[in-house]
Amino acid sequence: MRKWLLVLALASVVGLYVALDLGQYLNLQTLKAQQQAIEAFRTDNPGLSVALYFSAYVVMAALSLPGAALLTLAGGAVFGLLWGVVIVSFASSIGATLAFLISRFLLRDWVQQRFGQRLQAIDEGVKREGAFYLFTLRLVPVFPFFLVNLLSGLTGMKARTFYWVSQLGMLAGTVVYVNAGTQLAKIDSLSGILSPGLLGSFALLGVFPLLARKIVDIGRTNKVFAAWKKPRRFDRNLIVIGAGSAGLVTSYIAAAVRASVTLVEKHRMGGDCLNTGCVPSKALIRSAKLLSHMARSKEFGIASARAEFDFATIMERVQSVIRTVEPHDSVARYTELGVEVLEGTARLVSPWEVEITGHDGATQRLSTRSIVIATGARPFVPPIPGIEAVGYLTSDTLWNLRQLPRRLVVLGGGPIGSEMTQAFARLGSQVTQVEMGPRLMIREDPEVSKLVARRFVAEGISVLLNHRAKQFLVEDGERILVVEHAGGDLRIPFDAVLVAVGRTANLTGYGLEELGIPTGRTVETNEFLQTRYPNIYAAGDVAGPFQFTHTAAHQAWYAAVNALFAPFKKFKADYSVIPWSTFVEPEVARVGLNEQEAREKGIPCEVSVYHLDDLDRAIADGEAHGFIKVLTVPGKDRILGVTIVGEHAGDLIAEYVLAMKQGIGLNKILGTIHIYPTLAEANKYVAGVWKKAHAPQRLLAWVERFHAWRRG
Repeated sequence: MRKWLLVLALASVVGLYVALDLGQYLNLQTLKAQQQAIEAFRTDNPGLSVALYFSAYVVMAALSLPGAALLTLAGGAVFGLLWGVVIVSFASSIGATLAFLISRFLLRDWVQQRFGQRLQAIDEGVKREGAFYLFTLRLVPVFPFFLVNLLSGLTGMKARTFYWVSQLGMLAGTVVYVNAGTQLAKIDSLSGILSPGLLGSFALLGVFPLLARKIVDIGRTNKVFAAWKKPRRFDRNLIVIGAGSAGLVTSYIAAAVRASVTLVEKHRMGGDCLNTGCVPSKALIRSAKLLSHMARSKEFGIASARAEFDFATIMERVQSVIRTVEPHDSVARYTELGVEVLEGTARLVSPWEVEITGHDGATQRLSTRSIVIATGARPFVPPIPGIEAVGYLTSDTLWNLRQLPRRLVVLGGGPIGSEMTQAFARLGSQVTQVEMGPRLMIREDPEVSKLVARRFVAEGISVLLNHRAKQFLVEDGERILVVEHAGGDLRIPFDAVLVAVGRTANLTGYGLEELGIPTGRTVETNEFLQTRYPNIYAAGDVAGPFQFTHTAAHQAWYAAVNALFAPFKKFKADYSVIPWSTFVEPEVARVGLNEQEAREKGIPCEVSVYHLDDLDRAIADGEAHGFIKVLTVPGKDRILGVTIVGEHAGDLIAEYVLAMKQGIGLNKILGTIHIYPTLAEANKYVAGVWKKAHAPQRLLAWVERFHAWRRG
């Protein structure tokens, strides 16, 4: 209501301006003709003349009405250079800020609804560089000031920042115009005030703050490097520490562009993903899934099905899968690609030097132009009393098991904890999953958590939510976990406990502390993945913010290209379209926003849902459960995010990842042929749900009449 009242008030003022043809008085000829009368009024009424002039200027600027240049000339003609500059400077800045605030009040929410994600990126840039760019725009008079006011209001710039930068930036132009006004009789046209030379001078002034910023950055960089002696030449273009996903991709890219690159790994090539993470977990999940299908044999028309298996043999198969994949990440393969691979421990001894200690104890020191830290992460073990005494498993040590735990406790309701909970339950363990939060997979929407928890309970898993692990005990040779819930304690006996409550970056032992590289939960980097030292980068789990194998590879491209080609060219890491999947059953996959994130961030959206129990292929496969949920911009088919729960969700999400990355909307997905009968048809059907909700009802009513007319 307030917005409409403001719109009505503004429209009334502008309407009066047009109706009364006040613009006819704002021209050079009228100003010259009335100069003496205006000066006489000012002499007789000095205070009133200042108040009227000041108010008129503020209103003109606030409403973006034409004539500011003429008013500025009038200020010089009537009040002289000094007072003219003072009055115009404050009046123009206040008026511009009011226009800024009006634009923000009336248009910001509307723009946010339609361009929320894009505007977020602009806002982040404004926070970093906004004052510099605004100063440049204010200094160069060729940019329409009213447009600068309105567009700035759509960003997240603070009003006080906008005000003082505007006042400072417009000062030079104000002086020029006010000074011209003091010589009003000599001016024949407004275009004569700004000569090409003067415009060029303003342009140089406008560029100056940006150049100054670059100079400051160079100075800051030199200060960081001041304590270190830079080598005259370098042994390598790039040294990469860590041969997980980020390190492997980084070194591969470097070798592909013919750079001299050394990759250092102290443990096993392939990192956690190959050896203790993605590959072994999916191999185990596959065996467990086969067993679950046998348990459901009656659903498929088979009276009974039994499987005899040995847990140790299943775990040996897991190792066999690792060995099969291993050559893809091997020393031999990367050596063949042109990467020098050194097995040992790396430590930074200067911003350009890395000391490498081999497994045989031999040490060598290599100089390099750039360094990429890709040291990964490890499971986080919380300091719960007694945990060391009872012994525990993590996603690193789990794969050494050869005897199936009869009673397994899993601490954590995130992706790793949930995947292993279901897998071990299907293999025959009595599993109790303990989650401190109110639901499993807390980053997903509540109905997703509910579906997964319901499936777990149906499979015999004890899911304890809002339970906090308090203490581990050993009583009469039996291990016990004490958990706190609703003010009381619950004792859970177990044979093995798996700790899966998150991961922590590998930060120590690499010389980061000695070089003063800031770290928190991860290595601190800027948008280019640079650390405190511009030539030292970080990528993958050690850098965050996402700890997925595919995001590590994604970051590696930016780290490699920036490390090899900066300062000539640098790229900001793009996290706008990041997908992920949790391989429980039902499988959960997501890209972009979900509903809870949209609410938390205040991003308006429309929700379209298609339930997979209506999909022919899902029914035929006996997997008629789950849904696809698509979030779109209100009134438009542009996709903000997708959540899929169901069979092969991680595969189905790929169509939406491509769509979001390439700006493809639901209309085009709806118009794409999908093979029948496949699970992928669901992507088309959810687009149909959106289309039905946006059917042009008025047009359809006329079409209905048309068909009735044709029937006679």
